[in-house]
Amino acid sequence: MDIAAIVALAPVIPVLTIDRVADAAPLARALVKGGLPVLEITLRTSVAMDALKAIVTEVPDAIVGAGTVLHETQLREARRAGARFGVSPGCTPGLATAVTTAGFPFLPGVQTVSEAMGLAERGFRFLKFFPADAAGGLGWLKAVSAPLPGVRFCPTGGINQDNAAAYLALPNVACIGGSWVAPRTAMMAGRWAEIERLAAAANTLRREVSLPGGQPGPSSGSE
Repeated sequence: MDIAAIVALAPVIPVLTIDRVADAAPLARALVKGGLPVLEITLRTSVAMDALKAIVTEVPDAIVGAGTVLHETQLREARRAGARFGVSPGCTPGLATAVTTAGFPFLPGVQTVSEAMGLAERGFRFLKFFPADAAGGLGWLKAVSAPLPGVRFCPTGGINQDNAAAYLALPNVACIGGSWVAPRTAMMAGRWAEIERLAAAANTLRREVSLPGGQPGPSSGSE
C-alpha cells in the first residue's frame, strides 16, 4: 500500500502520543471501530515503539504509522516494529534519501514552498504541512494550490473539530492529522467509547480531493 492509498482511507489521521503500552490496543480498536483505521503513533515517549508493536499485533485492521520520525535510525526501528508508513515534522536530505531507498510510504513535513518544491523534485507528491495553523493554515494552502498543482497535503498542527471541515474542503488537502479525536484525558481514563464517538464524528467529514494527475479522490460522509 503506497502513501496515496493510505491517505485515501479516511479524512482524519489520529496523531497519538501514548504514555502507557496497555492503552495502545484499546485506543486503536476504538479509533478503527469509529472509522479511522490509519493511525500515527508519535515517537515522543519511551514506550512509543512498544505501543506501535502492540497495535500491529493486536489490531490487524489498523494501518499503523510512526510519527515524529527524525532520522534514519528511527525509520529502521519503525519498520522493524511493523509500521506501514512514516511521518516527519520536517525532512532532511538524508532522511529523504533513506525513505526513497527503502521504498517506504512516507509523509515528509514541510513549512515553505521551497521545501515542498524540493521534495516534489524527489518524487514526493503527498506532504505533511506542519505546523499548519502557525505556518499560515488555510491561507497558505489556498495560496500554494495553483503554483504547486501536483502536490497534496496532510496539514497537522492546530487542527481541531472546529476547523477540520474547512481544511478538508480545500482541493489540495488529501487528509488532515489531529489529536482531538483521542483526548489525553479520555485516554488516561480509558474512556474508549468516547474516543470511538469522536472518531465516528470525524469520519463523517466530507472531502472532495483532486489527486495528482487530475484523478478525483474519495469522499467521506453522507451526501
